[in-house]
Amino acid sequence: MKKLLQLLLFAVVGIGLTACAARQDRLAQRQPGDLPAYEVYAIRYGVIPAFPVRALVAGADSTRTLDIALMVWLLRGPDGRNVLVDAGFFRDEHLTRWRVQEFVRPSEAIAKVGLRPEEITDIVITHLHWDHAGSIELFPQARVWIQEEEFRYYTSGEGRSGNTGVDPEDAALLLRLHDLGRVMLVDGDAREIIPGVRVYTGGRHTYASQYVGVHTADGTVVIASDNLYLYENLENRLPIAQTLDRESNLQAQARMRELATDPRLIVPGHDPEVFTRFPSPGSGVARIELDGLP
Repeated sequence: MKKLLQLLLFAVVGIGLTACAARQDRLAQRQPGDLPAYEVYAIRYGVIPAFPVRALVAGADSTRTLDIALMVWLLRGPDGRNVLVDAGFFRDEHLTRWRVQEFVRPSEAIAKVGLRPEEITDIVITHLHWDHAGSIELFPQARVWIQEEEFRYYTSGEGRSGNTGVDPEDAALLLRLHDLGRVMLVDGDAREIIPGVRVYTGGRHTYASQYVGVHTADGTVVIASDNLYLYENLENRLPIAQTLDRESNLQAQARMRELATDPRLIVPGHDPEVFTRFPSPGSGVARIELDGLP
């Protein structure tokens, strides 16, 4: 009887491993036509005036300034899935310190595309800086996706020490949401976390920052977030000024060019020109698509 049970156990495990391998094969062989095609929107929720360009582009003239855009990005799926890339922020201390203008809470800014906060199903956090992870709590139904290494580092004592740009309140909230089962920890590079949405590492803006590739009717759009601050970084092949590794950041930018179906579909994290290049539908919303581009 004992031997029979062992044989049955081995058989069940074997079936499970075979099924898992078959699923991985199916995912690997899946064609773009099998993926949901998302609509992608950049949504501006504020402006920081006269921001020094040298803090964005390595080696920039120290006298240059730019009114930079504060953005979140919406990936709107055909199946009712509404994915935010980053969540923005809303706390008064940051509004005051950075003299933010034209501010609208990100949870209210999404009304421009006809959504309510509870309709956001997922939030992909590219990195834990205050202006990207400071409004998670405003979206009560969303699952939160973040790189496991980023989560572990910045919610530990090591990551909280020093001037890391991570708000302790944001880190504490993320820990609470993790305990509630709402935080999905991503293990590494090129992971498809949601059908049609894949995350990539290597930008090195923070300890384990990630960026996002999303399948659309035009092909792959890359949401770079702060792994690429401005179009200027990409077009002049200049690393971002705030990175842990400049060479890795340049390699990530080169990889973005390979991942995107068209380089015009790479969206930087703070460039106000996003809303000039993609003027429709307007009023602080840019739909990222090739139609109408020169």
